[in-house]
Amino acid sequence: MLVSYPDDAAFGDLTSLARIIEALDQFNEFVGSDPAGRRSLEWREKLRVSMPDQGEGLESVLKELCETVIPNGLRNGHPGFSGWVTTSPTTSGTAATLASTVAGSQRFWVQAFNLLEEVSLDWLKRLLGFPSTWQGTYCTGGSSANLIALGAARQWAVEQQGVDPAMTGMPDGMKWRIYASSEVHHVVNRAAAVLGIGRRSVVPIPVNSRRELDLGALESRLRADREEGWLPMSLVATAGTVNTGAIDPIRGMLDLAKEFGTWLHVDGAYGMFGVLDSRVAELYDGVAEADSVALDPHKWLAAPVGNGVAMVRDRALLGRAFTLEPASYLEGSADSAEQHIVQSPFDDFGVPYHDFNLDQSAPSRGVQVWAILKEIGRKGMIERVVRHNSFARRLEEVVRDSPQLEVLSPAVLSICCFRFIVDGQDDESLNSLNRRIASALRAEGTYVPSTTMLEGRFAIRPCYINPRARLDDVEGLASRVIEIGNNLLASN
Repeated sequence: MLVSYPDDAAFGDLTSLARIIEALDQFNEFVGSDPAGRRSLEWREKLRVSMPDQGEGLESVLKELCETVIPNGLRNGHPGFSGWVTTSPTTSGTAATLASTVAGSQRFWVQAFNLLEEVSLDWLKRLLGFPSTWQGTYCTGGSSANLIALGAARQWAVEQQGVDPAMTGMPDGMKWRIYASSEVHHVVNRAAAVLGIGRRSVVPIPVNSRRELDLGALESRLRADREEGWLPMSLVATAGTVNTGAIDPIRGMLDLAKEFGTWLHVDGAYGMFGVLDSRVAELYDGVAEADSVALDPHKWLAAPVGNGVAMVRDRALLGRAFTLEPASYLEGSADSAEQHIVQSPFDDFGVPYHDFNLDQSAPSRGVQVWAILKEIGRKGMIERVVRHNSFARRLEEVVRDSPQLEVLSPAVLSICCFRFIVDGQDDESLNSLNRRIASALRAEGTYVPSTTMLEGRFAIRPCYINPRARLDDVEGLASRVIEIGNNLLASN
C-alpha cells in the first residue's frame, strides 16, 4: 500500500484503480453499445466547472472518472471504426503503460524499463529486417520521428560541407532542398520548418497513376536544381501514404540518393509493418539500405498513442545532432560512482536516449512494444497485417462488384478508397452526396471510416489497422454506404 500524505490528496492506495479497470472493461464492451458514444452533450457541462478551492478527495475523482469521463471517451477501438490511421490500444500495451507509469516513470537509469527500451528496439529491427547496427529511439509519434530523422539528415548533409550545424548553425550561402512525393505527409513540411530549411524547400514530386512518386520526375528535378546551385539534403520515400497506402519506389530512390550524394529517409509511420505481408514485401526493397526510417507502434502495432520510433543508421551522427550539453547536476551525479561500478540504479543513466531525440525526461515507451510483441509474437503480427490488408482487398472486390460503388484507389496495404455513384451525376454532385453519406455514417457510429479527396473526387476512406475489426465490418460498411446513398436519393 502506498503512503498517503496529508498535503497530497492525489497520492493513495493503488488498489482503488480496480474501479477504473472495471469502468474501462465496460467501455470496451462494444457489442450492444452505441459505437459513436453518447450523443448527449450533458457530460460537457458536468466537466466544465471551476477548479475547487478545497480538494474533493480521491473518491470524488474516481467517481467522476467512472461515471462521466470514461463513458464519454473516444470509441476508436470499436470493431466498425476504420477512420484515419488510428485505433485504441490492446490490453498488453495498456497494462505495460500502467506498469511503467508507476514503476518506470523515467526511461533512463539502470532499471528494467530502460533495458526494455533497448530490447524492444532490437526486436523491432529483427521483425522489420533493419540492420542490427541502427540506432533507434522512441518518441511521441510520426511527427517527432520524422523530425528526428530529418534532423540527422541535416546534420549529415551539412557536415559534408565542413560545418557542424548542431554546434555553429547553418552555413550562409547554401541553398537546401528536401524531395518527396506530392502525397507526403505534411509533418515532413513542418519538420523542414522547424529545422530551419523552410516549408517551401520541400519539393513536391508528382505521382504516377498508382499514386507513387514518379522516379523520372524526381531525377529531372534533382538535375535541374543542381544546375541552379541547390543542395539536396534528403530524399523522402513514403512507405504507405496516409491517403491511399501507396508505397514509393524505395529502391529507385535509393539509387538516386547514392548518385546525388544525399540522404534517403523512409517515412513508414503508417505502413512500415506492411513489409510483413509477403504479397507486398518486394515494394519495400531498399529500406534496409536507407539512412533513416520513421514508424509508429501506436498505429498498426496498436500500442498506446504517443509511441513513435526513429531509426538512424549512424548512432554517432544521431548523437551529434541531438546530444545534450553536459550538466554537472546530471552527468556529474551519475558518473560519481567509484570506478563506474553500479551499486545503485542511480549510478548510471543506462542507455542515454535523451542524447538521441528531443526529450530529456520521457516515459518508458519500449515496454509497450515489448509487451505486445511478447504477447502475439512475430507470427501474430504478421497475421494481423495480412488480415488487415486482406480486408482492404475484400472491400475492393465488393465495391467492384457493385454497380452503385466505384473504386477510387485500389488496395495496396490496408486502405481502399471508394465512393457511391449515380449514373449521370458529375463529380461535384457526387462529392456532395458522398459527404452526406460520410456524415450519416459518423452519426450512426456503427461504421466510421474517414474521407479524403483524390483528384477532385470525394472518397470514403477506410483504413484497417484496428485489431478488433472483423470481415463483417468490412462488408457491412459497403452495404451501409449503398443503403444510405439510396435513402438520400429517395428523400430528394
